[in-house]
Amino acid sequence: MPETRAFIIDDEPGIVQLCERLLSRDGFEVASSIDPVEGITRLADESFDLLLVDIRMPQMDGFAVIERVRQNQPDIAVVIMTGFGTLETAMRALQQGADGLILKPFEEGKDLVKTVNQALVERQHKLEIARLQAIRPLLDMTETLFTETNYETLLDLILSAICGHLRSSHAAIYRKSVEDDAMHMIAGIGKPLPEEDAQKEEGVLARAYQWKTAIWVNRQGPDHSELQAALAEYDMGAVMCVPITRQDTDFLFLAGRDTGESAYQLADLDMFGILARQADVALENARLYSELRDYVRVIEESQQALIQTEKMAAVGRLTASIAHEVNNPLQAVQNCLHLAQREELSPEERQNYLDMARDEMERLMTTVRRMLDFYRPGALDREPVNVNDVLDVVLSLLEKQLSDNKVAVERQFGEDLPQVSVVRNQLQQVFFNLILNALGFMLDGGDLTISTQHNAPNLEIFFEDSGPGVSDEIREHLFEPFVSNSTDGTGLGLSVSYGILTAHGGSLDLLPGENGGGARFRVSLPLEEA
Repeated sequence: MPETRAFIIDDEPGIVQLCERLLSRDGFEVASSIDPVEGITRLADESFDLLLVDIRMPQMDGFAVIERVRQNQPDIAVVIMTGFGTLETAMRALQQGADGLILKPFEEGKDLVKTVNQALVERQHKLEIARLQAIRPLLDMTETLFTETNYETLLDLILSAICGHLRSSHAAIYRKSVEDDAMHMIAGIGKPLPEEDAQKEEGVLARAYQWKTAIWVNRQGPDHSELQAALAEYDMGAVMCVPITRQDTDFLFLAGRDTGESAYQLADLDMFGILARQADVALENARLYSELRDYVRVIEESQQALIQTEKMAAVGRLTASIAHEVNNPLQAVQNCLHLAQREELSPEERQNYLDMARDEMERLMTTVRRMLDFYRPGALDREPVNVNDVLDVVLSLLEKQLSDNKVAVERQFGEDLPQVSVVRNQLQQVFFNLILNALGFMLDGGDLTISTQHNAPNLEIFFEDSGPGVSDEIREHLFEPFVSNSTDGTGLGLSVSYGILTAHGGSLDLLPGENGGGARFRVSLPLEEA
């Protein structure tokens, strides 16, 4: 552990020798001068922890000595010696920032040692308080840094923080380039050290980067004489440089003051170290956020491309389906009309061909009408209805068809259901389509369960048949036009129903069957508008 260094200035040689002997005996490394001007000069070249100075000296007042010494060594502890212990002297000592006061002559040697040690403790306490006062606003500022995700904006915030919190006229951030393995300035304010300083052997940036430690240099003051020459070259009064090393890159953060401005203190260096580390974390967060943002953008673009591809595929399937559904009856009509023109036909045979052509035309018109229903399912005049009543009407109309196909219907209708606001005939069409769709898969008979329930904020109707269910290859495109799991279906019933329910703010879903492998559809209608 290094010894505590003390410097004594007193024009009385006897006092100087006494102080040297007492402090040396207590473990201090002591230097002294009986000439205050000479002492100030030495204190400008060497660092000391304590200054023990007399008040009244012929060449220079002790308070003037303290003021001069503090310009170069602002953190040095000061003990004033005086043979004139007055209240005025004590008050002025406090104003000058003295850490201790002792009267001459010393009654006992231990009084001097005690006063000196107390002064060192007092000075350390003052420095700790100064650090805490400086760190509090700095920690508040780091919240702002961490919330900024734009890299360029964050660099400006960091520079502003350096200049504001460290009272600096110049600030810069340097980053190591992977291309040339050299430091380059990525942001700066004022006239900071040029990036070429990082390439010089005696450069401040070069030393900080090579030593991997923070550097604190004042142009006037002890230590770092070779670096002080660099400050003189760039006409700067004080500089602090903090290196930050990470696995992927290295940073240098710099703060500087002009000649004539106050020197940096140890508390400034501590605060700058905290700020640099927080800034480094904020920059890394911004970089990761930028990478994530770019990744999300790529994913979104890929999704849009997939959606567009699927849309084009759906358009292709729809076009092919429309061509197939329209071309077949048209071809049949053409064939029937061609055959009806044959002269050798009897009137009965000709009429038969004409009837067949008429039937195919009606089938074509039905297909086109359902296509229009699919593309124009928009809501008309709505009215509050009870879905149980609508289902009863639809089932009564389909009663004979259900009976002929040996399909048993089980009604599980909920009681006291709220009404829904719908276009009644469109809702009937949805129920017709779903029941007919179930009939198409129970050609040898079966069971159809229809249930209704209130599941706020919706009213839900379930249709479950005992047929073979929906195949996996059809399931994904089930609600697209002309997609059917049945051999004789048009593939428009479910798509029309889907469009009607969507226009009502509802939905149509295919669910796993509860009673086996059959199909189970859920109709969901909102209650808000009822």
